[in-house]
Amino acid sequence: MQSGWSLGLMTGTVLDGNIDIAMLRSDGDTIDEFGPYELVPYAQDIRPLLAEALEAARAWNFEGPEPAIFRRAEAALTEAQSTAVSEFLARHGFRPEQLSAVGFHGQTVLHRPPVAGRRGATRQLGDGQLMARLVGSDVVYDFRSADVERGGQGAPLSAVYHRALLERLNAGAESLVLNLGGVANLSWWDGEPSDQGRLIAFDTGPANAPIDDWVRQHTGAAMDRDGLIAARGQVDEQRLQALLEHPYLAAPYPKSLDRFDFQAEMAAGLELEDGAATLTAFTAAAVARAMTLLPQRPERIVVCGGGRRNPTLMRELAHRTGAEVQLADAVGWRGDAIEAECFAYLAMRSLRGLPLSFPLTTGVAAPQTGGRLARAHAPA
Repeated sequence: MQSGWSLGLMTGTVLDGNIDIAMLRSDGDTIDEFGPYELVPYAQDIRPLLAEALEAARAWNFEGPEPAIFRRAEAALTEAQSTAVSEFLARHGFRPEQLSAVGFHGQTVLHRPPVAGRRGATRQLGDGQLMARLVGSDVVYDFRSADVERGGQGAPLSAVYHRALLERLNAGAESLVLNLGGVANLSWWDGEPSDQGRLIAFDTGPANAPIDDWVRQHTGAAMDRDGLIAARGQVDEQRLQALLEHPYLAAPYPKSLDRFDFQAEMAAGLELEDGAATLTAFTAAAVARAMTLLPQRPERIVVCGGGRRNPTLMRELAHRTGAEVQLADAVGWRGDAIEAECFAYLAMRSLRGLPLSFPLTTGVAAPQTGGRLARAHAPA
């Protein structure tokens, strides 16, 4: 398959009110060119609807019929993202037919990893068929279900794209990629050729989600902007050490988390600033604990995702891990675009039937492709 343009979409579990849109030219293996990127705000009525869907999902917990709000939220977010894609393409001088595909991740509302005797489950809201009709381009969506159906965690899926980025840097085992979204996940590659090397990925613990929730509960603000609240507080080291005893942190990979597996209540009883400081330190210390599970301890952490904009979190990462911490932007990557780029890349891999997940990234038994294809002009 020749290299082609694809467009990726991502909205995170922290519900920051934005749609990440990025274009990439690739054959699903090599990254040939980075295209335009934008952060597009949702309409004001979308975020409360998604928040309500998240709450309904937690109550549902994969038991019985899906909540009715899923259908409303799925239609609304699909229409909103389709409009955003169409306007994005027009602004940047692209036509829908120039795209090989749109990689439409959708909104994760619930994720449950497998445990002994129980298969995992995952649910992302997003109607690929509707988007294909509205945008006029083929759409790859539902990226995680095939992996989960075959016993995998369904997450993280970013590792194979992170490997492609590391290859462009000529970096290998001395570096890891850390994504700080609602949850934190890392990707590590031993630097060997892709058909022979080890590629490892897993969720390390919480990232922005409990910090955001803590600040929202106490101040009404959406986040600890620039880490200023945490910077004024003191880390409760005794509580931090107790949090680090959580069995998830010592469990072997592959492993993954739901956005609500670690919650703001971890800081209950602390003052606002001290709670924010302790939750921030926990995110960093959990990464340090995760690094001890790898075949060798990397010397450099390249950080992407929204959490990299929190200087207090970055200082804690350097302090708790002892590694060199670099922002993705400092190595020439687009730190805010990487997740959207990833799903543009995965869409191309899906079209080619290339694997998206691997035994050491999701726990699937063998490399597994994924994604469902919705044709823009399906035969009648």
